[in-house]
Amino acid sequence: MLKDKRLFLFDIDGVIRLGDKIIDGSIQLYDYIKKIGGKSIFITNNSTKGAKDYVQTFKNYGFDVDESNFLTALTITVDYLKKHHSKDLIYVMGTNSLFEELVKNDINVTKDYNKNIKVALVGYDNELTFDKVVTTCKVLQTLDITYLATNVDLKCPVSYGFIPDCGGIVKFIEIATDKEPKFLGKPAPEMVLKALEVTNFNKEQTLVIGDRFYTDIACGINAGVDTCAVLTGEINKDDIKTTSYKPTYIFDSVKELLDELIR
Repeated sequence: MLKDKRLFLFDIDGVIRLGDKIIDGSIQLYDYIKKIGGKSIFITNNSTKGAKDYVQTFKNYGFDVDESNFLTALTITVDYLKKHHSKDLIYVMGTNSLFEELVKNDINVTKDYNKNIKVALVGYDNELTFDKVVTTCKVLQTLDITYLATNVDLKCPVSYGFIPDCGGIVKFIEIATDKEPKFLGKPAPEMVLKALEVTNFNKEQTLVIGDRFYTDIACGINAGVDTCAVLTGEINKDDIKTTSYKPTYIFDSVKELLDELIR
């Protein structure tokens, strides 16, 4: 039952905020979960920031958070690369912050073409240049390597609509190269499984809340936990009829979810 949930895993963009504007009810729901002895963890496919980066931003919004409240695609990417490619040279197309975070974690990375590259990693890149795209296409078409991307999201919701996300950038590259990557973030279940690992809650107590069927809701389903779709981001009511990723619950927003929990 919904009232039995204690571990709430929130997507951020389209669920908690649109652009830099907090969605009504977000802080109140966070405070309520804390009051009942629960835990909120924000799980995002954004690979440009780590947990430390989000803490101050969310404190400025009014959330009482620390690093334990965040799991990002960057966290999952670092874990994956350390486990599977610890000694490989990895070409990275992404933001400077993504590159620097990989360096901090002792991952062998480069931004330039090199015949010793074993892995290509593409992330969401709001610093994207055409030169980066050209280099990535060269790497993918002239070297026999593993191709990874941080997240599958095609578009990111903002206050006026949407902008291309990592999945959209990957589609752009695919047109030229006919190459498709393995995606590391949602809908793979690792973020949910990681959250369960670092908390004392079980799957029956867990709820994933998101605004995308093919990432957020699919991630929860793949991890074997209940899911909740909200209609403040990418999902609309017509999509609910056609999606193969059926959420356990559907609410207009996190405020309506809160109203149901305290009823």
